[in-house]
Amino acid sequence: MSTRVLTGITTSGTPHLGNYAGAIRPSIQASTQPDVDAFFFLADYHSLVKCDDPARVASSRIEIAATWLAAGLDPERVTFYRQSDIPEIPELCWMLTCVTGKGLMNRAHAYKAAVDQNTEHNIEPDDGITMGLFSYPVLMTADILMFNAQRVPVGRDQIQHIEMARDIAQRFNYLYGQGNDLFVLPEVVIDDNVATLPGLDGRKMSKSYDNTIPLFHGGAKALNNAISRIVTDSRLPGEPKNADESRLYSLYRAFAEPEDSTAFRDDLLQGMGWGDAKQKLFELINKELEPMREQYHALIARPDTIEDILQAGADKARRYSRPFIEQLREAVGLRQFTQSQTATKTDAESDKGGRARPRFVSFREADGRFRFRLFDQHDSELFLSEPFDDPKHAGYVMRTLQQGTHDDWFVQENDMAALMFEGRVIGRFSAAQVQAVRSCLDQMTPTADS
Repeated sequence: MSTRVLTGITTSGTPHLGNYAGAIRPSIQASTQPDVDAFFFLADYHSLVKCDDPARVASSRIEIAATWLAAGLDPERVTFYRQSDIPEIPELCWMLTCVTGKGLMNRAHAYKAAVDQNTEHNIEPDDGITMGLFSYPVLMTADILMFNAQRVPVGRDQIQHIEMARDIAQRFNYLYGQGNDLFVLPEVVIDDNVATLPGLDGRKMSKSYDNTIPLFHGGAKALNNAISRIVTDSRLPGEPKNADESRLYSLYRAFAEPEDSTAFRDDLLQGMGWGDAKQKLFELINKELEPMREQYHALIARPDTIEDILQAGADKARRYSRPFIEQLREAVGLRQFTQSQTATKTDAESDKGGRARPRFVSFREADGRFRFRLFDQHDSELFLSEPFDDPKHAGYVMRTLQQGTHDDWFVQENDMAALMFEGRVIGRFSAAQVQAVRSCLDQMTPTADS
């Protein structure tokens, strides 16, 4: 069974070389593993916490999407989507907000840091602090729990948020799970081998320090210019260099094969000039980035292509989120008022002993399409069908379900299951409900003496 891994990318800036080596490249490599079910999303709701410039948010979304695709992310293999295209995420966020203690949010590092900064400047502790910043961990929790991700790769500064997600999930499971776990408790993933690149000034490469090396923007010329500005010591050509403390060597090692890194280090020890070292570093990095850069600019020039990829990814993600949010609505009591819940049961709904029987209830959506629900003999909803354009088709599927054998209809999808009919998914539900669904369908199948 595959492991679901979820990675979010905040859309509030332009990716740089440090982002590529520290997050993009290792995440894409991990997504190619056969036992990984990878979810990647553009965290554009999160960007509103950090940025109030609409133009910057809009440009960042397309730049980051193009960067991941150009770097080799395969949208056919992974689920790649925009957070804002999944309406079930903010709905779940509100459900989780209603079970999250304010005291837990008071302990969030980002909120505490903002309060401490205000206190240091002798101003109101909550001055300038928005509810977006305060409740940021709840939205992050919704991102993770919406798809029941089992593993979440994060930096060390984000470990607390995963711990909070576990606390919130446990609270929700306790209140509404009725003995079953609605949410998987996510595990944090920290890879200490992932490269943390130094910036132009030697500090960690970060937009906050304005010391970044561009990834694609400005082309090879901008990359070469940035590398030429990396601060080095005053040792002249011919003088041995301290390779282990050299920023150039740290950057070279992040892109070279081990034997090439060793050769570069030896050249520095033997007196290679800083100018020659920078030229070698540029040629190494540019060789890896050049084909990606061409793909990046081709994608930026075709925004409709990116949009189509993200919409397809959203459709793929919502095959999970739509039925799951229905299950969660049911769990918290936000179920729909259907005739089946209020009306007296008809003879057709009862067996010969007068007991209730499983049944389908069909209805029309506001968009004009048709769905049906399967209820068990206790009036509990087991699954909601996918929408049908034609009511006759929906009726045909229900009749076929009531009359046939169903063993080959069930398909397992990690912690979810699906009913397949004529090559199409007609309904999704928790894998824990497979036996209940199967039992109800068997009870609806006519017997020889019925």
